[in-house]
Amino acid sequence: MGRAFEFRKARKMKRWASMAKTFTRLGKDIVMAVKEGGPDPDANAKLRAVIQNAKAANMPKDNIERAIKRASDKNTEEYKEVLFEGYAPHGIAVLIETATDNNNRTVANIRSYFNKCNGSLGVSGSVEFMFDHTCNFRINAEGIDPEELELELIDFGAEEVFVDEDGILIYAPFESFGAIQKELESREIEILSSGFERIPQVTKELSEDQVADVEKLLEKIEEDDDVQNVYHTMKESED
Repeated sequence: MGRAFEFRKARKMKRWASMAKTFTRLGKDIVMAVKEGGPDPDANAKLRAVIQNAKAANMPKDNIERAIKRASDKNTEEYKEVLFEGYAPHGIAVLIETATDNNNRTVANIRSYFNKCNGSLGVSGSVEFMFDHTCNFRINAEGIDPEELELELIDFGAEEVFVDEDGILIYAPFESFGAIQKELESREIEILSSGFERIPQVTKELSEDQVADVEKLLEKIEEDDDVQNVYHTMKESED
């Protein structure tokens, strides 16, 4: 098993604790996908992927359809994806993905979180290089040999394929998303969900008190409505 497996195993998915917040973030993903490629999922691969994720999160069909319709309205706000980088206490690098319709508000909020928690907001490129940008797919495991699938998908960029309790997970570099999505769809393999993650190349182990310092900052960031994902280099418990 490689780093993607360990990252998936250990990572705490606190940001998905609130169902309402999950739906809000998925709604933004739908808006951005529709604005970029149109409202027809058959012609918009990015929108197909977001809809799969919404279904995996048990987002009601009516909510999905309303979000697509709302996104098709020219008066609907457009969200811009903005990446923030900085350091939490004790030298922990933090990478924050946001989707915002007001960049000034988001910058001010993120900076305030770092300042209040003894961290520092960095400049573009200050910590991004410490993370590998990856894509992932979760597929139905029924009738599929994961080892055989891994060999077949290597040519499309797949680097890790492993099984967990919810299906088969495929990890690949960010750039391979389109090729793997197209190949899975051409084989009529059901994609349960898909997405992108940033896996730290190296993690740092902290004491219990130091972990609490870092988590105080992470929790403030994750609670912000503009924040989609938060990644860091702190080693996390597998409990």
